[in-house]
Amino acid sequence: MLSRGQDNALVRYGLGTEYLKLQQYKHAIMHLQKALEFDAKYSAAWKLLGKALAGAGQTAEAIAAYEQGIHAAEAKGDVQAAKEMRVFLKRLKP
Repeated sequence: MLSRGQDNALVRYGLGTEYLKLQQYKHAIMHLQKALEFDAKYSAAWKLLGKALAGAGQTAEAIAAYEQGIHAAEAKGDVQAAKEMRVFLKRLKP
C-alpha cells in the first residue's frame, strides 16, 4: 500500500502490528511512530508503541509512550486502552 502512495495512520498501525508480532521491534517502532505523526490521539498505536519499545529494551521510552498514550486515550474517552496501558506502565516502573 505504501508503494502505491497510500500512507496513513491505519496502514502504519497495521505494519507496526505485524512487525511487532515478528519481534522486529525497530521496524515496528518506526511504523507506529509514523502512525502517531498522522494521528497523535491514536491510543491503540500508543499502546503498541509502548510494547515495541519495551521489547527493544528501551524502557524509558516505553514508559514515556505509555504515559502519552494514557493521556491521549483519556482525552478521547478510550477508557479500556488507558486502563491497559496503566497495567503495562506499572509493570515497567521499578
